[in-house]
Amino acid sequence: MIPIGFLEFGITDFVEVLIITMVLFYLYRWIRGTFAIQAAVGLVFIILVNAAVSAMGLSTINFILRGILDVGILAVFIIFQPEIRKLLYRLGQNTNIDRFFVQSNSEDIIDEVIEAVRNMSHTQTGALIVFARSSTLQDLVDVGIQLDARVNSQLLQTIFNRHTPLHDGAVVIRSNRIVAASCYLPISQNQNISSVFGTRHRAAVGITETNNVFVVVVSEETGRISVAQNGSLTSGLSIQKLRSEMTKVLGDQDIEEDEVAFTPSQSELNIS
Repeated sequence: MIPIGFLEFGITDFVEVLIITMVLFYLYRWIRGTFAIQAAVGLVFIILVNAAVSAMGLSTINFILRGILDVGILAVFIIFQPEIRKLLYRLGQNTNIDRFFVQSNSEDIIDEVIEAVRNMSHTQTGALIVFARSSTLQDLVDVGIQLDARVNSQLLQTIFNRHTPLHDGAVVIRSNRIVAASCYLPISQNQNISSVFGTRHRAAVGITETNNVFVVVVSEETGRISVAQNGSLTSGLSIQKLRSEMTKVLGDQDIEEDEVAFTPSQSELNIS
């Protein structure tokens, strides 16, 4: 024990303080940039006001505030429902994205997607491609246009052609197949996302906030290539960098170093 004034501070106390500090730190990172942080500030303000009016003997105001705080736990679950759901999704899934494909198939799939993205980037054709595990996104697949097709560069470019009915929404690739098109994804409400990014990029971030997926985005306005994963968006990827990112997720193949870059310089937006 280490005496601090009239207190005794031991190793157990130190461990407890460290754990509480880490929990508060990660809790702040978890809700940073969302509506939850504003609601949390409001709750803390009510608690402080209640303590102040209690000390001043203002019984009526104190009674009202205590009534509000009595339902505080229920209010927390209601107010933070999106964040709690996100946390439960994260706890129920592996923090590292599973290998979606066996190695023998991943290289072919990467090549097809890379070719499609390269061409769509040059022609500024907007695209949203979601790589999902075999057990995820069935609810989105059910309401989209269901397909069962081999991953093919020409097919992807046809789907996202702005003159076709399926170009809006996302394509879902699962178990080595294109399983659905025109799937509408949840839009992220994260306030840290720059205003330069539109609905397509916000949808890419939104689906990765609550699902263990990997998303490739092509901007219709600029042709810029981005990827989203774990609630973070990395924008301005070259074709070479896109291949590197896809290889990390989909397989362990060697990365071609002589791939030609097209898009502007890379910038990463860590908005998790």
